[in-house]
Amino acid sequence: MPRPRELKITLKPVQLVLCVALGLWLGALAIAVSLWLALHLWPQQVQPLVEATAPAQVLPAPTAPPAPPADAQAQMFEHYKDILHKQELQHAAEAAQGNPRNLNSPKCQFWLQQNRTAPTDKSQANVLEFCY
Repeated sequence: MPRPRELKITLKPVQLVLCVALGLWLGALAIAVSLWLALHLWPQQVQPLVEATAPAQVLPAPTAPPAPPADAQAQMFEHYKDILHKQELQHAAEAAQGNPRNLNSPKCQFWLQQNRTAPTDKSQANVLEFCY
């Protein structure tokens, strides 16, 4: 059986120190170049994405001039009328649910369910139409 070959390693400390120093210097240089590129190229890459995804954050919302008092009162009155109308429709839908005659009507049951899950003007009008 042949004897395995022996590997002889000769240590040259000056060459080893120079190679380690060169590796550290090149690593630090690579990190510095990467950071510089990231700082200079990153905002140019991210800015269009920020503008496309969140325009409200980039651009301030335009401020409307204050409305004159007469217009504000008209808006408040319209809002009040809308609230009253919605309350009337809600009371009508609640009354339709309590009516035993409506339990046998499939159209009424369908529109009641639609009005419960996704209330719209159409569903409220159909509740009023089919449930009375």
